Amino acid sequence: MGKFVNSIEEFFNFCNANEVKFVDFRFTDLKGTWHHVTYVLKHVSADLLKNGMPFDGSSIEAWQPINKSDMVLKPDVETAFLDPFTADSTIIVICDIYDIYKGQMYEKCPRSIAKKALEHLANAGVGDVAYFGPENEFFIFEDVKIIDKGNESYYRLDTEDGEWNDAKDYEHGNMGHRPRTKGGYFPVAPIDNGVDLRAEMIQVLEQVGLEVVLGHHEVAQGQHEIGIVFGTLVEAADNVQKLKYVIKMVAHLNGKSATFMPKPLYGDNGNGMHVHQSIWKDGKNLFYKQGEYGNLSDTARHYIGGIFKHARAIAAFTNASTNSYKRLIPGFEAPSILTYSSQNRSASCRVPYGAGEKATRIEMRFPDSTSCPYLGFTAMLLAGLDGIKNQYEPIGPMDEDLFELSLDEIREKGIPQMPHTLRGALEALVRDNDFLKPVMTDLFIDTYQHYKFETQVWPYEARPTPFEIKTMYSC
Repeated sequence: MGKFVNSIEEFFNFCNANEVKFVDFRFTDLKGTWHHVTYVLKHVSADLLKNGMPFDGSSIEAWQPINKSDMVLKPDVETAFLDPFTADSTIIVICDIYDIYKGQMYEKCPRSIAKKALEHLANAGVGDVAYFGPENEFFIFEDVKIIDKGNESYYRLDTEDGEWNDAKDYEHGNMGHRPRTKGGYFPVAPIDNGVDLRAEMIQVLEQVGLEVVLGHHEVAQGQHEIGIVFGTLVEAADNVQKLKYVIKMVAHLNGKSATFMPKPLYGDNGNGMHVHQSIWKDGKNLFYKQGEYGNLSDTARHYIGGIFKHARAIAAFTNASTNSYKRLIPGFEAPSILTYSSQNRSASCRVPYGAGEKATRIEMRFPDSTSCPYLGFTAMLLAGLDGIKNQYEPIGPMDEDLFELSLDEIREKGIPQMPHTLRGALEALVRDNDFLKPVMTDLFIDTYQHYKFETQVWPYEARPTPFEIKTMYSC
């Protein structure tokens, strides 16, 4: 699988061959959310694709002020693919944002930031390509209800997988086959009732150019994963956007709802986005050294050390919601202890088993899908490069079951941990951001942390919860 077009000329040939009527231009905001504007094909010229099209940057959260709102969408035609869901033939093109006031790629555009990170990698002389392989877990629900008012707060998520439905009346009877809490890893049908839905998702993902490796039910009730092939930093982030779009839409068209939210269910496992990473130069994997622990080179180990050194600040990008930190608690296989290990999934950095020279890589297990992928991948790369530059040594390797350690034992061993709240991550970002400066500007970092405080932290902290009412109403 891969690209469908490689040039503007091929773009128009592809459109003609597929009787395209509309061109859907898409771009990503600070949250990682896709936005789009649709043009009629006959009004899309080669000049427009080269020079871009104007849009209102003040209408996107935390971007431009109203008096400097004009921005330009710069299409990347090599990202073009047919939308598999529209009634009329539509081609999607991913765009970057151009700042007409500064005459440069926009410093708040996540995709432009990711491209700048690749330039920094090359200029640093460390490597010429960075590969990222994200694994995005997701839940499928059949019913979602939400109330968020001044005097009332409520949500209800329902999945046929849920053991709470054991006594529910269904039209054709209750079949009783459910995975149970934390019992959903790799069961066959009928316990795994998502086989056909995942198969449809996999086929549509391949239609849009992704190479799918596998699909399976995950540990939690209603939880699934579909694995795709890795790519370069920007490609991998593009692929996350495409994967989330396809999975949500296929679920929606089947009368279901897909979410990548890290912790939608209390008492069961949450959704992660494990991210495999490696750096190459001149066709050589710089993370590989045969005979060393996990076949990891000094470069790989120092890269891990850099991520651990800056992990609390990185979390502002890789674990970008208040909900993220409900996943990073003991007991649900979410690694928040900053050490590395070969094969051991309780470490926040795992070295996958049996990897030869081409496959040797590291797997960071703490990120989740509330991360804007362009920003999350960039933050890890920049921290890793800082680790290589300064030869930071990570704590480890540790092959014991870290989930069994008490908090006192973690402290005694001197193992650092991820922050426990988004507030903690953002405050760490304010203190520790020099490692980001080769790519992210002061304006961007300041805007990002204020935006997250205003839209996530303060609204979350201001709201009483049902649990608080339950436990404190009679105090």
